[in-house]
Amino acid sequence: MSRPDVELRVPADSAYVAVLRTTTAGLAARLDFTLDDIEDLRIAVGEACSMVLDQARVGGDLFARFDLANGELSVTVSADGDQATEPDQSGFAWQVLTALTTQASAEVVDGSLGITLSMKSALLT
Repeated sequence: MSRPDVELRVPADSAYVAVLRTTTAGLAARLDFTLDDIEDLRIAVGEACSMVLDQARVGGDLFARFDLANGELSVTVSADGDQATEPDQSGFAWQVLTALTTQASAEVVDGSLGITLSMKSALLT
């Protein structure tokens, strides 16, 4: 796994999701995303965090990795967990993620759920 451009670790508590959403917005703005794209990403990151936190270990950490490319931002959120399962990809929450981003994927590694979201700037399409 390559080193992310930005990486954050906060307590696995919904009170800290705002930190990840704000970071997402700031990084997307640096990549000249439109205001609509920035808001879509903020909502998607919040939804992904909610899905991950539902399976997080009490007292654990919530992680976010941000990878920036030319006109594209990828965010992976995960949390300390023990027996996580992949989200229901036919459920409403997953449909929100796929509607708001260019690509979404989920993976369980060592008992922890990780959700990766990517969006390409509308200015490049």
